[in-house]
Formats: sequence, C-alpha cells, structure tokens
Amino acid sequence: MAEIVRMPKMSDTMTEGVVAKWHKNIGDMVKSGDLVAEIETDKATMEFESYQEGVLLYKGVDEGKSAPVNGILAIFGKAGEDYKALLEAESSKPAPAATPAPAAPVVTSTPAPAPVAPAPKPAAAPTPVPVVAASDDSRVKASPLAKRLAMEKGIDLSRIPGSGDGGRVVKRDVDWFKPGLVPTMGRAVASGITSESFEEVAVSQMRKTIARRLSESKHTAPHFYLTMDICMDRCADARESINAVAGLKISFNDMVIKASAAALRQHPKINSSWLDDRIRINHHINIGVAVAVEEGLMVPVVRYADTKTLTEINAEVKTFATKAKEKKLQPSDWEGNTFTISNLGMFGIDEFTAIINPPDACILAVGGIRETPVLRNGQLTNSSMMKVTLSCDHRAVDGVTGAKFLQTFKGLLENPVILLGEASI
Repeated sequence: MAEIVRMPKMSDTMTEGVVAKWHKNIGDMVKSGDLVAEIETDKATMEFESYQEGVLLYKGVDEGKSAPVNGILAIFGKAGEDYKALLEAESSKPAPAATPAPAAPVVTSTPAPAPVAPAPKPAAAPTPVPVVAASDDSRVKASPLAKRLAMEKGIDLSRIPGSGDGGRVVKRDVDWFKPGLVPTMGRAVASGITSESFEEVAVSQMRKTIARRLSESKHTAPHFYLTMDICMDRCADARESINAVAGLKISFNDMVIKASAAALRQHPKINSSWLDDRIRINHHINIGVAVAVEEGLMVPVVRYADTKTLTEINAEVKTFATKAKEKKLQPSDWEGNTFTISNLGMFGIDEFTAIINPPDACILAVGGIRETPVLRNGQLTNSSMMKVTLSCDHRAVDGVTGAKFLQTFKGLLENPVILLGEASI
C-alpha cells in the first residue's frame, strides 16, 4: 500500500528543509537504510536514509526547493500503484504541526552545496530627460540631455563610450568622461564600472534561521551592556610558559572559555534562561563558542566546560571549528548552550557588542589584545589590554549581577595562577 514519507525535523530549530539532492529517481526500489536525499536544514546538510521500503512513486519536493517539516517529501509503494488519492486526502487536511522525526532514520552530515546565485541583472538605464538641442553629433546614439551636456562642455560626443541600451550615450557617461582617458567600448573606465549592475544571492536555511532567532532576541530581550578592560600581561606570560613546557598551542580564547566557566560557577544567575513565567538557573555550564562559516554563524557547545582542562577545551574547540567549516556538525554539537562567547579579537576588533544567543541570558563579546599605555604606581607603562562586553537580558539578569561576574572573570585572567590552580593543564 502506498505510504507518505514526510519531511523530517532534523534539528530543534528546523521549520522547513530544502532538498539539496535526490539520490533516488521515480521508479527506483528503495530499501530500509538506503540514502534517499540530502536535506539542507538551518544548521547543516543532512543525509536522509529511508526507514521504509518500496518503489519511489512520487517526489513531493524538487531539488533546490523547500517543504515545511511534516510536509510530503515522497511517496513509496508498489510499482504502478495509484497514489493520487493520498495527495488529494492530504490537500484537504490542515497543515500538520511539526513533530520530531522518527527515531529510525540514520542522519549523518555531508558538506552543503554552494548556493547558486542568479546571473547579475543590469539595471535599466534612467529615462532620458527630453531636452531639445541642436547637435552636430546626430549620427552618435545619445540622449538629448547627453548631447546638450557634451556640447556645453566642449566634448566630442563620438569619443564617449555609451553605457545605455545598445551603446547609447547617456548623462552619466558625459559626467564621468575624462579627456585623455578613452576606454574601449563596453569596458569599465579607469574610475570604475560605468553601468549599474547587481546580483541577488539566495538566502540559505542557516541565514534564515540566524535572521529569525537574532531578530526575536533583539526585539524581545531588553539588552543592556557592561564593558570592562582586562590586563592580559600575566595571562600572556602564563600562556607562553604553558606552550613552551607542555609543547601545546593553548590560545587566549581557550583561557577566556576556562575563566568564563569558573566565573559562571561563582555567579550562577548569569548561567540562566528567561522562560516567561520563571527563570531557569542552570547548574551545568555549557559554553557556546561562536564560529564563523561561509553562510553565517555556528555555535558549537563545550559541555561542562568548568570540569575540563585547557588542553581538553583547546582540542574540542579546534575540532568544532573544523567540523563547522565542513558543515559536519551534528545537532548534539550545537544544542544545549547556557552561555555564549563571541571573540572577534583575531580580526583586529577592539570592542563590540553581541546579540544574546537564545536561550542564554548573557553573551560575552571579546575584543583583541592591544598594547596600551597605562598609569601604574605613578609610572606610565605599556600593558596588553583586552576589552570585553557582556550583553545581558535584563528580564533575568540585573546590572550588579553582571558587574560582579565581570569582576570575577577579570580577576581570574589577571591572576591566571588561580585559574590554573583549580585544574591541571
């Protein structure tokens, strides 16, 4: 008997899926465990393996097209079986609510195909202003306004390459023309492109989800920001010693994660979530680490970060970064964060504010380390300073609570012997 296969829910935030590629054609026999299609979610591209058997009778979604979770992905049945009654019955029903995918399908990841951008469309040339003027350049294709301007400027119209339809000279060509610079017809002039053009890139599922979630966060959570300068001199010395003795490559970001986890243990209200009628204060500390990828931002989670050594944090973050860029992260890698860190210091950014990553109540924005003149004990000296900004959801966290967390965080980084003393490297 013909049976509908529905679009599975492959992540906690997925509302629709795009069929990146079909691996079976209509009429093919499908066995349980066979790879049927690659489905692009809001996080990654997943392989959908069948948990049913039968002949593929119908594809509900074309390649590159999307369907909501629980929408018709395909129909399996016996060869030649009539499935139209199923489609008619489905169209008469209200849209089904999203439910978790069946446990049986095996979901693994594969790199997502690059989105195909449509070909650039040249914008239409502006409508010429109808101005009547005498001109000796009657055989040159030009708008009346362009002819008049060329005559006023004493420019030979035949020397001006036209960017309008069919090489027609328009006003902007006369305005941009530089005597002595005669570019080849149809090529850009020395000052830049001489015709208006653009391209439109399709929005990926990941970018849609980033836009939706961060818009919701910014517009529903009342953000406030706390900024603090931290002297990283001792932290830099400790890092250099650790890497030299242990033969490791511990990064400042690893130390920031470790210090954040230790500070969260002392200030659990920062490690919380707003749930409308209650505040959830998490006892476990799972730190999301923002990683930039081509389509946007992924936030893999270092679980129980307060129990891990710097070496373990370093190895885990490196693995996550590689998997994120290859789009091989699994849902278990990015779910469950209780606090998030976004570090742009390696890009030369001194200071910024970050939007809270739901369901967290706070996110820490970390800037770069810079040599800064400071007055210490009446003497002017240079120190390595790092600026951090804590974004807080005022519904769950108050200003004093956030400030105390930053004081503890600052103390741990400025006295790394305390940070390193509580756990082995």
